[in-house]
Amino acid sequence: MANFRRLSQLFFLVGVALSFAVPAHAMEIPTKPGPEQSQAGDAIKFAEQHPHSAPPGVNDFTCRPDAAHPRPVVLVHGSDGSTYASWAGLSPKLKAAGYCVFALNYGQKPGTERYGMETMTEGATELADFVTQVLSTTGADKADVIGHSQGATVSRYYINKLGGAAEVDQWIGLASPTYGGTFYGLGTALESFPGGTGLIDRFGSEALAEQVQGSSFLAALNAGGDTVPGVEYTTIGTRYDEVIQPYTNVALRGPGATNILVQDLCPENETGHFNLPYDPFSQQLVLNILDPAHAVSPTCTPVPLGTGIAGVIIASNS
Repeated sequence: MANFRRLSQLFFLVGVALSFAVPAHAMEIPTKPGPEQSQAGDAIKFAEQHPHSAPPGVNDFTCRPDAAHPRPVVLVHGSDGSTYASWAGLSPKLKAAGYCVFALNYGQKPGTERYGMETMTEGATELADFVTQVLSTTGADKADVIGHSQGATVSRYYINKLGGAAEVDQWIGLASPTYGGTFYGLGTALESFPGGTGLIDRFGSEALAEQVQGSSFLAALNAGGDTVPGVEYTTIGTRYDEVIQPYTNVALRGPGATNILVQDLCPENETGHFNLPYDPFSQQLVLNILDPAHAVSPTCTPVPLGTGIAGVIIASNS
């Protein structure tokens, strides 16, 4: 009987995997389990050494939402990143809290293992396919979506422009480039030169160029309002964002939006853009937003300026 049960479970998982294997738009569903991480640099390094890794708790296709947690949570990674690199710290905490957690690697650059590299429109289309299939598999009516950096904008495009508002209850953006960044002036300086946007594409990615303050992509996305009815929007930003300047560009301006600045709640926490998904204070904020009825006050402890940056640089250039 035990062997029969295991065989039945195997056939079920194979069936689920096949149902995700050939979507309308290419995506990668990581399922190779990796360890929990507490630093972005360690997660990036592990992801580089172990492609297709899934952080703990992600993509258990046998998981079914319950009455206490009726919506699956879908995680969307950042630029030139992956599910593992962005979420190896938060995903196990979400799973431990009782959520069904899912994530994809989107925007794969052809011929590489690099994700979040194609246009954000393409990434949003892949995400739309994925969320639809997650809902179909779990039987849930709606999902909650959490995006970091580019993932926040990709998921907001899916919600605002591709009909995702019908499938999403809550959207949470961590270090969201809502109105883009100047990248300490480099992005806007390049765009001011003929062919400058092409240089960003060549040495970065199309998606990176779309995240520069004043880009045509962001102008189109935010035209007529940066939120749509029926979805709860929350941004979590930091005054010390290394990518989004001015940091106020993280905030949404439309109705129904809540904007949280970490330093308004914990001034001594100087966490930055890359560390935000791994910051325990910010992680607890996410859990509180998802389940306000059981909110726990996050512990405010000092986080030095630049925490995690050295590890990210080393891992990204190793």
